[in-house]
Amino acid sequence: MTTLRLAWLFARRGAADRSTIVLPIVAFSIVTTLLLIVAGGAQAFFSWTDDIAPVYQGLAVIALALLVVPLIALGGSAARLSARRRDDRLAGLRLLGATPATVTALTVIESTLLAVAGALVGVVLSLALAPLVGLIPFRGEPLGMSILLGPGWIALAVIGVGALAALSAVIGLRRVVLSPLGVRTRQDAPRTHWVRVVIAVVVIGIVYLAMSALGGFGGVAVIIAVLGAGFGGAIAVLNLVGPWVLRMLASRQARRAQTPRRLLAARTILESPKAAWRQVSGVAMTSFMAVFAGVGVALIGSVGDTDPQSAQLVADIRTGVLITVIASFLMVACSAGVNQAAAILDRRDLYVSLDRLGMPVSEMNAARGRAVLSPLRITTVGSALVAGVVVFPLAGLSLIVAPASIAVIVGCLAAGIGLVWLALLATRPVLTRVLAEPSPSL
Repeated sequence: MTTLRLAWLFARRGAADRSTIVLPIVAFSIVTTLLLIVAGGAQAFFSWTDDIAPVYQGLAVIALALLVVPLIALGGSAARLSARRRDDRLAGLRLLGATPATVTALTVIESTLLAVAGALVGVVLSLALAPLVGLIPFRGEPLGMSILLGPGWIALAVIGVGALAALSAVIGLRRVVLSPLGVRTRQDAPRTHWVRVVIAVVVIGIVYLAMSALGGFGGVAVIIAVLGAGFGGAIAVLNLVGPWVLRMLASRQARRAQTPRRLLAARTILESPKAAWRQVSGVAMTSFMAVFAGVGVALIGSVGDTDPQSAQLVADIRTGVLITVIASFLMVACSAGVNQAAAILDRRDLYVSLDRLGMPVSEMNAARGRAVLSPLRITTVGSALVAGVVVFPLAGLSLIVAPASIAVIVGCLAAGIGLVWLALLATRPVLTRVLAEPSPSL
């Protein structure tokens, strides 16, 4: 009962600062909406049973791997929005004598409720968008209402989103439980280990070998499973190794910084490499996806006069590539806007202190932009290279470096970076409001 009363007290206090509630709900609603729409499209593909159906189902699995894994990562990031203020609050409770079980229960209750609320909003949005999505043509006719998932699958998606939020929040609590004073005084910076790189290299190597031997696997179902696991695993290791790469980059920049904005940007990344990765992970996922989109476009361009069935398949691949690109950009926009707004609110005390020391707001915004845009150079190129390694056994170098492929890749990267830049501009009023009201609401 004490835990429930504390949860209710924090909920009422949190309502005074709408951002702590609105940001996670918005993020989870977008995650759930895209997840249900993508899963519904795959369901429609797997309802076909003719001879060419396995081709469409294989393409559906690739699209699922390219979109669902980043969506799950985005959901995990959403669970950590406004993490610093929650960690400070919970660390204070630990120092006052609260047990680890109490702190964990409070976190699970808060994170799960926000995630489920966002998921329910996402369900409503997906149902509202279903008629429009159903108009998308495949195989010469609209998908129709075959994209609607059954009530059981929708309930499972909501439960899964809530479980993902609870798990992500509990994992993030380790520092609070083990070192509450270090969290409260902000003396313990999160660390990332080089073992992440070893794991990533091993996984990419396994995926490359699996793709090279794809023709030797017996059965269509096995090939589809290998494709899904390979693409999904390659994307997953990007989230594993990304924070370590950003930490190494920021360490070098901090040692060589010669201006306040450069030093502040580097120290911002070093303060929490995982949080910095969340700022750019959306573009990293888009960079990975762009290689596959570019190869798909190049493949379409290389196809000459064909029979009607093959021509229809080529047109459907073009449609699928377009849908995947649009969904990826939606993820980038959501990730960039929500995470950057949350980053400002989490660093409220820092920005207020810098303002009182006389740092201009323009300099803060410049440092904030550098902390986000600088790592993009590494993440975009690195993600594209990983995608190139994975797709090379399937497509060959000629399709990867084809002019049409390069044009699509560059266009996708430019659009993704542009969305992040627009999100930086859009969140400037948030910083202005924080400086105008320096006293935190919690």
